[in-house]
Amino acid sequence: MKLKEAKMITGHKAGLGKPSKMPGFSTSLSAFDCKTGAKLAKVEGSVCSKCYAFNGNYRYPAVKRAHKLRLEALKHPQWIEAMTLLIGHYTDENDPYFRVHDSGDIQSPEHLIMWIQVARNLPWVNFWMPSKESRWVKQVHRQVEDWPENLVVRLSAPMIGKEPPKSIQAFPTSTVATEFGFECEAYKRGNVCGTCRACWKPEVPNVDYHTQ
Repeated sequence: MKLKEAKMITGHKAGLGKPSKMPGFSTSLSAFDCKTGAKLAKVEGSVCSKCYAFNGNYRYPAVKRAHKLRLEALKHPQWIEAMTLLIGHYTDENDPYFRVHDSGDIQSPEHLIMWIQVARNLPWVNFWMPSKESRWVKQVHRQVEDWPENLVVRLSAPMIGKEPPKSIQAFPTSTVATEFGFECEAYKRGNVCGTCRACWKPEVPNVDYHTQ
């Protein structure tokens, strides 16, 4: 498969995303298509109620079209092969970190299984996937015996200022404004990760972010 074909198959005509805050590249879907997040966005005090991905550049027509293409692309039988090629091509071997969804979330258990296979195909890349789809993550975790060590799915606590519910504390988690667990200090560095890679580390039980 050629790189150009992989871009077309996955809906990344211009290549993968490059968030300014963090190392490496990423992919994204529309936050409006989040299954749980779109509902939480309507709940005052939830971590999704102030989500950046509902505003700014994410509302531009070109971005919306790209997100729609990527959502449709998940149905393509060669999506796993194409995404593996893209990430392998763009990722720096000296700093091999990739964020799954800088906006958006998994769409189904099958979608998560697709990402598991991509992680298996690229054992030298560290993957971090934030998610609020705890039910699906638990379901797939029960199904998959050989979960790839290089894929960290970090489940998000739903409410600002609240610790993770006990129901998700067996998994890596994240919170907002709780002073619980590892403090994300990006706000001290101009809102960039710098050399920190805590979100990608399974041994970090919880990462606590500051409010935007």
